[in-house]
Amino acid sequence: MGPSPLVGVDTLAKTGGVDHQLDVIDRTVAKTYEWLQQVAAQGEFGDLTGAYHVLRAVLHALRDRVEPNVAAHVAAQLPLLVRGIFYEGWDPAKTPMRMSLTEFLARVEKEASLKGTSEAEEAARAVMTVCWAELGEGTMGHLISVLPSDFAVLM
Repeated sequence: MGPSPLVGVDTLAKTGGVDHQLDVIDRTVAKTYEWLQQVAAQGEFGDLTGAYHVLRAVLHALRDRVEPNVAAHVAAQLPLLVRGIFYEGWDPAKTPMRMSLTEFLARVEKEASLKGTSEAEEAARAVMTVCWAELGEGTMGHLISVLPSDFAVLM
């Protein structure tokens, strides 16, 4: 068997580094599934695919609603794959987007292919509940403090 096409993998395999690197990937995939299962448990979003669409739509709307430094602070606390979802397609030069709560929910409704404002509100609450449980008071308190007061209905 010849050398690995991946630079340094032969060395890592001899030192146990590959297993460690793969453990990191396994853990982040497992953590992402945990987040999706928690979102799914909070509402009627169908299967994990529906929960993914809801998570993605809410995270993107939040990310674009706040200043880039706040978005980066929140993202830094997210699990690796969820952080990738959060940053997907982001153009910080176009943020923050001034959205009312109604506009925020309309965006979530559209991006998650939901049926109506009540489903979008349920989706936003579900994601915020999971974020609160996973990220804690410090991160979520900071996020809440920069959002308009009418967004409190989602917390």
